[in-house]
Formats: sequence, C-alpha cells, structure tokens
Amino acid sequence: MYTERKILGVCSWLSDKFDLNVTGLRILFVVFLFLGIGSPFIVYLILYLIKPNHY
Repeated sequence: MYTERKILGVCSWLSDKFDLNVTGLRILFVVFLFLGIGSPFIVYLILYLIKPNHY
C-alpha cells in the first residue's frame, strides 16, 4: 500500500495502481520534465486531481 508519498503522491499512487517501481516513475517524470516531452507538469497535475484523496 501507499507509503512513499513525496510531493503530491501521484507517482506513489501510480506505482501502487499498476504495480510499478515508484523510483522509476519519479525518474521518468523528472527526465520528461527536463526534456519537455508530453507536458509532464500538466499531466502530473491532472493525475493529482484524478487520484483518490486517501493517497
């Protein structure tokens, strides 16, 4: 279950939901943020609004 919330809990929520490595997701978000691939900041905010509040 969710234990590694850092900023808004999006990567931790996604890792729990899809059984992925949370560190890998965070690295991907940071890399995409610096490369500007797919507007990761906007995607992150949208995912924050979609995720359940208990995460």
